[in-house]
Amino acid sequence: MNALTIVALVTFSLEITLILCLTFVPNLGLFGKNLIEAITKAPGLDLLVSLMLWIPWLIGALWGGIWGIMTAVAVQIATMQLWIFVHELVHRNVVRGPRIVSFLNQQIGWWRNHIALWSTIIVVPAFCLIRLAQVTVYPILIWALGFPNYKHSDWINVSRHKFQGLVGHDLIWCLYCDWMTGVYALGAEMLRNVESFWCPIRFYSDKKCENCQREFPDLNDWVAVNGDMQDVEQLLQNKYSDRVRSWFGHPDRKQ
Repeated sequence: MNALTIVALVTFSLEITLILCLTFVPNLGLFGKNLIEAITKAPGLDLLVSLMLWIPWLIGALWGGIWGIMTAVAVQIATMQLWIFVHELVHRNVVRGPRIVSFLNQQIGWWRNHIALWSTIIVVPAFCLIRLAQVTVYPILIWALGFPNYKHSDWINVSRHKFQGLVGHDLIWCLYCDWMTGVYALGAEMLRNVESFWCPIRFYSDKKCENCQREFPDLNDWVAVNGDMQDVEQLLQNKYSDRVRSWFGHPDRKQ
């Protein structure tokens, strides 16, 4: 048995085992309900995402290098498509009703919709790295600088599986966006602290200031481009002399 076959079998076995657990564990009474609740939010969700996404990539890399990674990804995609087929087959009545995928396919065409959708898969490793940084790097900033701590489960969670009528294709992609949106939002919140603490200077580009205002609400308080470093130091003195190290609009500054 060659290395790529081993990678394929291990990846498929892992994915199928996780799918079966997620399918049948909720039927185990209170224990099952509590377990499912635990794995739909951090840190349980981090473990589940790791097992379903990057751990098979790591196994593939160790056993077969770049081809091993590609094999793991191919098996993951095939397994997901198999699950979508079975899930939609089981829920035939729902599939015949209104669906996101059906509407969008009609609006822009099946192939355009799916090409665009699958092209977003390339950013999954980037979001995994962002999540890794949130767990490993940001705690250093909390310890060293006194940055505010966050309850990650308030951001990193999924809940769209509870929405009635989401099956197969719609369900899996909505859960993907559910996780991805939380990772992005928590990362933006952490970055607000970083930017206001280390670089509170407005951009020379007015358009960039306008575009970044929503993600960085402190921007209007930052030092104008016609200021000087004394202005920057004075701003830092005003904002951080009381040892509160959060971004200027953070709720803890209003307490």
